Amino acid sequence: VIIMPLPNVTGGLHMGHVMFVTPEDIMTRWHRMKGEPTLWLPGIDHAGIAAQVVVEKILAEEGTDRHQLGRDKFIERMYQWAQECRKTITEQHQRLGASCDWSRECFTLDEGPSRAVRTAFVRLYNKGLIYRGERIINWCPRCATALSDLEVDHKDIQGHLYYVRYPLAEGDKDFITVATTRPETILGDTAVAVNPKDKRFRAMLGKKVILPAVNRRIPVIADEAVDPDFGTGAVKITPAHDPVDFEIAQRQGLPLVNILNSDATMNENAGPYAGLDRFSCRE
Repeated sequence: VIIMPLPNVTGGLHMGHVMFVTPEDIMTRWHRMKGEPTLWLPGIDHAGIAAQVVVEKILAEEGTDRHQLGRDKFIERMYQWAQECRKTITEQHQRLGASCDWSRECFTLDEGPSRAVRTAFVRLYNKGLIYRGERIINWCPRCATALSDLEVDHKDIQGHLYYVRYPLAEGDKDFITVATTRPETILGDTAVAVNPKDKRFRAMLGKKVILPAVNRRIPVIADEAVDPDFGTGAVKITPAHDPVDFEIAQRQGLPLVNILNSDATMNENAGPYAGLDRFSCRE
């Protein structure tokens, strides 16, 4: 049995699809010729956010968008596009000579596959293998949805290190300086961390510092994940907005303070900066 890698309903097939169709077709035909029971199962993937982006571009050309259409009309338009692509993709596969069992072709949003996914999810949940928890995710403020790692194009840019002083809370005039590329996330800090082997900060471990702008007290902690050669050797810990900081918070029992709304503006936890766009807040 070979299950076809499902093409997405984001358009027609391309040369990459031909590269998997050819060897799979060869293997299927070879085993059939040997008299072995052989199934090559075809299908189409709904593609999620990738297909949504394609349809939204079409709507933009028509002078409208998903918000103007409303949820029901937009879903209807998505299904219309999916069925058009499904027909095109199937015809292209058949023109390539793919010897699938076309009577079994399915779409990932058909009732059968959808029910199978729900059933598997419920079984895993009942076994305690699926649970709700807070995790760092990729979030798109335009689409207002989470994105998988495969849907994110990473881009390296020239950043800038900002140096910020966090004064000690216990009436001392001393301070600890941290370096960060995202000063707007200071508002979500729940600790300042140093490497436990860094002798420069040993006297400050266990003390409290004042978080600039919102005057919240946060602890100075030690964690092996801190690179003593980065910046000043002391780093701000923002568990809700950095994957490394999130892991540190899990080990250290630190709270998570989310400072962003779903549209990437600052929320009520940002104090006087609430309502600002994240980049405006950074400035």
